[in-house]
Amino acid sequence: MEEDKKAKRTQINIELKDDIAQGTYSNLAIITHSSSEFVIDFVRVMPGIPKAEVKSRIILTPEHAKRLLHALEDNIGKYEAVHGEIKKVESAGTPLIPINFGGPTAQA
Repeated sequence: MEEDKKAKRTQINIELKDDIAQGTYSNLAIITHSSSEFVIDFVRVMPGIPKAEVKSRIILTPEHAKRLLHALEDNIGKYEAVHGEIKKVESAGTPLIPINFGGPTAQA
């Protein structure tokens, strides 16, 4: 009986609106921090376009950033158990996402 009361008190109803449920594509994340917060900017870089746009910014406390890290580690482990290891594509001295996405460079 006591456990049922605790479960009811800690239950959170989460609303997912239609426009948010569609998601936003991002192929680059930029992470900065201060002593009190972590800021994650999700960016979409497009080939042939020299300007990238921040699509979403998430601000977290250091404690929540660490919880996110552990949740990602857990989920990546579960993903790799089913689908195999995710290959690391960047190497030392190579940008994470080449501006031309590895394809031919556009010419005018």
